[in-house]
Amino acid sequence: MPDGYISPALLQTAPLNYLRAGIDHPTRYITAPPEGVPANTIEVEAHDVLVENGRLRQHEFTLDRHGFALIDAPSRVADLYDEAALRRDYFPEVEAILRAHLGASRVVVFDHNIRNAARAAGDASLREPAKRVHNDYSYAAAPQRVRDVLPEEADRLLAGRFAIVNLWRPIKPVQESPLALAEWPSIAEEDLVPTSLVYADRIGETFSVRHNPRHAWVYFPHQLPHEALLIKGYDSATDGRARLSFHAAFDDPSSPPDAPPRESIEVRTLVFWD
Repeated sequence: MPDGYISPALLQTAPLNYLRAGIDHPTRYITAPPEGVPANTIEVEAHDVLVENGRLRQHEFTLDRHGFALIDAPSRVADLYDEAALRRDYFPEVEAILRAHLGASRVVVFDHNIRNAARAAGDASLREPAKRVHNDYSYAAAPQRVRDVLPEEADRLLAGRFAIVNLWRPIKPVQESPLALAEWPSIAEEDLVPTSLVYADRIGETFSVRHNPRHAWVYFPHQLPHEALLIKGYDSATDGRARLSFHAAFDDPSSPPDAPPRESIEVRTLVFWD
């Protein structure tokens, strides 16, 4: 932690935006919807929940037990807004980090997002923090991403274990809109609501999440650029290990009122084991 930094309390109450009760299969159109069809039926409602300061046991969290882990993984890429540098240097760096950390035989980067609320309005390539509890892929959609990204190898790859893992990194120290993550042992299958994303050429599916007071939430205040969050979005293994960890950005009550907007990059990967 930086000099003079004071860690927030062990537990604090914060609002998280869950799917509104009564919505069973929401849909959002990324393309223009048919006439008379709403573009987005994902409605949220805020619930005040306890969020644990994970700093006090940050080395205990593991991807297979909790669905997420915080690791020390500095990047050599100086400008993470440089698209050419991302593809040339950063994506191979992420693949190498995950191969080493997860003991994977192969890692393939297939998507990324950069989030910066201050610049998103004027730059279509950037997004604001996602302040809605969600998981990026449903159990049905995750294998389909393998078929979309690696069609000629998909049958062989899907015969073994694979996962979708995000590497989430701050571009600058996080002072507002940090990421909260749900611990896998607190997640129930009935909490997960398949949510369609309709593109011009395909239909994807994520999980929205119903509120459940059992959810155990964790965040890592003032996360620094050399600290990477590994977030499991899907695991094909059904042997008791974590299959996912849903997450959400949230309004941190301990953030200073003049905190600069959060800047972060998340890279989505397919992870395979022989």
